[in-house]
Amino acid sequence: MRSLLIIDDNIEIRENIAEILSLGGYKTSTAENGRKGVEKAISEKPDLIICDIMMPELDGYGVLHLLKKNPDTQDIPFIFLTAKTERSDFRKGMEMGADDYIMKPFDDIELMNAIETRFKKLDILKTKYPNSERGASELIEDLRESGLFNMQLDQYESMDLSKKGSLYNEGKRPKYLYYLKKGKIKAYRLHEDGKEYITNLYSPGEFVGYMSLLENASYDDNAVALEESEIVMIPKDEFIKLVYNDLTIASKFIKLVTQNVKEKEDRLINLAYGSLRKRVAKALIDINSKFSGSSDPSKTLDISREDIAQYVGTATESLIRTLSDFKSEKLIEIREGKILITNGEKLRNLLY
Repeated sequence: MRSLLIIDDNIEIRENIAEILSLGGYKTSTAENGRKGVEKAISEKPDLIICDIMMPELDGYGVLHLLKKNPDTQDIPFIFLTAKTERSDFRKGMEMGADDYIMKPFDDIELMNAIETRFKKLDILKTKYPNSERGASELIEDLRESGLFNMQLDQYESMDLSKKGSLYNEGKRPKYLYYLKKGKIKAYRLHEDGKEYITNLYSPGEFVGYMSLLENASYDDNAVALEESEIVMIPKDEFIKLVYNDLTIASKFIKLVTQNVKEKEDRLINLAYGSLRKRVAKALIDINSKFSGSSDPSKTLDISREDIAQYVGTATESLIRTLSDFKSEKLIEIREGKILITNGEKLRNLLY
């Protein structure tokens, strides 16, 4: 049962909120002023705090300031109660780190909705997403489904891409966040000798192109369809506004993006120093994970040998020879020209 602390000097409001929340299935405790509220927050560590702004001894701003300074309480969601006459001051609380505010007088539904929304956000922020673009896509999708991102995909324009159709090109400024509704997309860079190097692969349900949007930079790669694909186009300004409207969400995004950059750096190191066998093995595991959503092989890899070679950073002929070796070692099977991983564990742990 989730616990809530109500801090308010008005006994009627305090008890009324506690009664409503108890009926809603929450465990509640109360404090009649800011000083006692801080003491209870530190000792009880509630899951959420509802706090009035204007109070004796220590006002709501002081309560928030002290709790944000304390490592044990700094991450507890905090909702301000504010009278209409204080509306011009609520921004101060939000800038200090409050998660939301409720205007007095309020009704029961408004109060419960505000609390449920904060808990949805808390659950999402605590979720451990993969440190990859898939993890960032999962974060966006969870925020969207929870209502924290007002992003209704069916309200945006979509476009169809034929196989090898271009989604965007290196050096161009982004105008949209793309959502891959159907098909597969590869992102790649061109080496100075004209060869392609695949930087990422996308499957349905993933968002494409957000790195350049968050960095406010031009695309540093190209993106084309590996098969017939349907793309939803979300305007750049709407996405940026949604992300930076909430600093905690923006922080979560940035952490995932930072980890994704590290993942790409590690992959580049592997390309430079890893043996061809290890590189091909890792590529097969990665591609299977990206296209099936799981590291456990369950279906054949529907991707050309040329694209796998570009992902590995080797010649197609070298890739084919390595795949032939893997087949003879019973690590993979070839079915109608498509690859099926049969021993993922051994493939992941090749010694050379």
